[in-house]
Formats: sequence, C-alpha cells, structure tokens
Amino acid sequence: MAGVSVLGMAAVLTGCGLSSGSDDVTLRLVAADYGNSSANSSKKYWDQLVEAYEKKHPGITVDVTVYSWNDVDAEVKKMVDAGKAPDMAQIGAYADYAAADRLYKVSDVLSIPVEADFVPQLANAGEVRGVEYGMPFASSTRLLFYNKTLFAKAGITPPTTWAELAEDAKALKDDGVKYPYALPLGPEEAQAETLQWLLSGGGGYTQTVSAYSLDSTENVETFDWLKDDLVGKGLTGPVAPGKLNRAAAFAAFTAGDVGMLNGHPSLMKAAAATGVKFGMVPMPGVSGPSKVSMGVADWMTAFKQNGHGEQVGDFLDFVYNEKNVLDFSREYDLLPVTASASLVMGAAEQDADLKPFLDELPLSETYPVGRTSWAKVSAEIKKRVGQAVAPNGDPSAVLGELQTTASTLDTTSGG
Repeated sequence: MAGVSVLGMAAVLTGCGLSSGSDDVTLRLVAADYGNSSANSSKKYWDQLVEAYEKKHPGITVDVTVYSWNDVDAEVKKMVDAGKAPDMAQIGAYADYAAADRLYKVSDVLSIPVEADFVPQLANAGEVRGVEYGMPFASSTRLLFYNKTLFAKAGITPPTTWAELAEDAKALKDDGVKYPYALPLGPEEAQAETLQWLLSGGGGYTQTVSAYSLDSTENVETFDWLKDDLVGKGLTGPVAPGKLNRAAAFAAFTAGDVGMLNGHPSLMKAAAATGVKFGMVPMPGVSGPSKVSMGVADWMTAFKQNGHGEQVGDFLDFVYNEKNVLDFSREYDLLPVTASASLVMGAAEQDADLKPFLDELPLSETYPVGRTSWAKVSAEIKKRVGQAVAPNGDPSAVLGELQTTASTLDTTSGG
C-alpha cells in the first residue's frame, strides 16, 4: 500500500487551487448514514467537516443531506431521473451512472497525490472499463468470529480448515449451542456470506475479468460442502439459512447463542457491549486459512450535471486528507480507504482492535461493482442462493440458474 508523502499531499489540500473572485458556489452532497442513533449520525460528522472547510473557503457552501442506507441509493436515483443530480453522492453503486456518462472521472476532480493515495485494491474496484469513476469512501473486511466461552466449554480451538470448522460446529451442537455456525443466506445480505465462502473455496463471482463465473466447479463444490457437511448435519441452527438475515445472526451472536459466524468490525463493539467474549481468525479454507478475504467498499461519486468539477475536486481533496479519513474510520469502526491513513491506523495503539481486519484488506476481493449488471445480479443472489442449501436444494442447478441470469443481465446492460 505505497502512498505519497504527507508533506506532498499537504500542499494540495490547502484549497489554493480555486480561482479567486469566482462566483459563490453551493455544492450539494448526498451521503449515507453510518450511525445507529442520532448521537452518532453521519450528519454530525459532515456538519463538522463542512464547517471546517467553509471557514477556509468563504465562496463555497456545501449542503449535505444524509439518508439511511435503506434509502440513499433510491433517493439519488430519483434526483438524477428528475434532472436534478447532486454534485456528489456517497452511495453503494456507481457503474450505471458512469456508463451513462453522468460522472466525472476521478482523475478529472481529485489532485494526483490524493488519487494516488487510495488503497490499490479499492481504487481498482472503482473502475468501469478501465477508467476510475468510483472513489472508495469506506471499507471493511470479514473475519470469522467465535465465542470464546462456548469454545472453552466445548474444549475446542478456532478452526483453520473447513473440516475443522465442521468438527467444531458438531462439538458446539453436542454441547447444546443454538447456532453452532450461523449461515445468513437470507435476503438482507446473502451476497456477502456467499462471496466469503466462494473465495475460501478458491472461487468467486468473477474468476475472469470478462464474465461472471457463478457456477464454476469451485463454487459448486463449495455449496455442495455447505449443504452436505454443515446445513445437512444440522450445524447451522434452527432457522433455515435462506431465511436467516445477517442482522438476526449478529443479534444471536451478541446474545451468546452463536458459536461461529463471519463478521465485520462493527460486531466487535456490539458483542463487547453485551459481555460476549469473542476471538477472531481468518476465514478457514479447504486446506488452511483462506488466501483471499471478502472486502466491501462504499463509493463517493461526482456528477457532471452542474459543472462544478473544480470546486468538487477541491472539497473532496479536503474530505480525503489523512485526518478526516482517520476521524471517519474511527468513529464508525471502518477501515481507511487511503494508504496514508492505513499506515497510521496499522501502527496506532488505539486502533489495535481493527488491525486484524486491516491486515486482510490487501488480500481482499470486492464485489464486481464496476459491472453495470451487478446491482441486479446481487439482488438475484439475495433472493435465490439460500435455496442451494435447502434440504431439497441442488447447488449445481441453483448456481447454474444464477449464472444464466447474470450472463443475460450482463449482456442487456452492456457489462
């Protein structure tokens, strides 16, 4: 994660690049809320950041509207469809807007040092047909969480392979644990749990850059194992995986009812708050810890409609300075998207809890968000993949149907 020098960046972040005497400009930003209450709403973060920026840039006003993650993408789409695109939107997907030529290229707005500071894996994920349009804004990886108390009681150690995970799950089941391994393949976030398992089996959603590979041999073998060796043996708990949502699985873990599950950094705080003693290890693979982890990123975009590219770039250079990236990441237990902030966090005592997730980031693979079909493909995975591990399910057939759907959507959407 080679970055640029902080001194080199500082010269770009002073805001001196804007021409003086220009007309006053109001920039409109739509952002997503990462908080779970009014006390830590993202609105507070943006209010403080905008106040600091406007103090140094009297000619620019930044108007921020914050929506929940349930609504933000739909609200931005409404604005764009009505011909009233915001100047910036911090959302979950961007490829459709890029394909319709509605977005500035990242290189057209950000200064070179700031653009070069993005973590390479995330910068690459922000590309559509080799051009970067999505600026990573927040990132996260997954680790296998386990309940230390339940593991000690069952006399077992954290797994490093699938076989060990199944053995541990059986020991936990024999000990009366409600969810030996919680497998949330319900419609809330099935695409995440699915990708984590596919990667650990040597597969993934796109094993080639040109097409989806949902029904690859590796992926079918992974779901065969899940169906036969985990779900079929009653090791995933009382709720069918296809009906178990991630939020419910996390709640069960914080209640002490789950032996193991895949989790992201926010689960640490939630589990600690209820007194659950937990450990975290890399996701087990077929013959050892998985070589690739799942990474997730959210995206900042800059719309061309209002013609404020110069002002947008100056503001975003400020957004992405080291201090602001660290402040946001620490407030919401997320990983920095810049190399400079990652280096600081990796060495800081106060961020020690996040270091295992940070270590996974260079080894991570994100969703294929640069494909304009991904939003619809993801929706189909959420809806249908749980059927693959149902008692009468056929992993090969379900993944084959998803592959056909994905290929069709890929063709009709242009990639």
